[in-house]
Amino acid sequence: MQLEFHQRGALWAGRWEHLRVRHPGQQQRLLASLAALGQQTPIIVVAVANQPDRYLVIDGYKRIAALQQLGRDTVNAVVWPMSEAEALVLDRSLRFATHETALEQGWLLSELEKHFGYSLEDLARRFDRSVSWVSGRLSLVDLLPEAIQQQVRDGQICAHMAMKFLAPGPEGTPRVSLEDCRQMAAAFVKLHCNTRQAAQLYAAWRDGARKTR
Repeated sequence: MQLEFHQRGALWAGRWEHLRVRHPGQQQRLLASLAALGQQTPIIVVAVANQPDRYLVIDGYKRIAALQQLGRDTVNAVVWPMSEAEALVLDRSLRFATHETALEQGWLLSELEKHFGYSLEDLARRFDRSVSWVSGRLSLVDLLPEAIQQQVRDGQICAHMAMKFLAPGPEGTPRVSLEDCRQMAAAFVKLHCNTRQAAQLYAAWRDGARKTR
């Protein structure tokens, strides 16, 4: 089906966008492709319960943004006949074969736990994983400061760098201070560090005396 952007309330696009990381380079390539070829893949939506003709976006945020940037009026969509929670689980299950980070997985698991009441056992069963796998990703979301998670979502810091160098460690480790995490994150952004450079900077900080840090 086609949904029109000007129909206010017909398309609810922002609810789950924060579960995805932005990649500016990929977005530019998508924009160029849509401009040249048009939309080739529909977005995925589910109907909002008890609200006729209103749909919630499950997948396709980047395509929506690019189409709006190009001044298009409509977006091609496919409606999955299932609940919001079931659609989120199915969509992410299909993506587990791709290079999705543990942090992105943790974001989804956390939302399913908080908003839909899934237990660790429920999540493990639905994603065909162990309870410890679920617990580990939820712990990562709990440990990493929200401000740094937002920088990952915005594409300022890659998820691998955040998980490896910025997640506070157990008491007594060099990464125990949240303020240290924030300062290191600010340095990564300011210096536009890649993973190798971030590792060098972190190692120098970790092994340095107070004055060096």
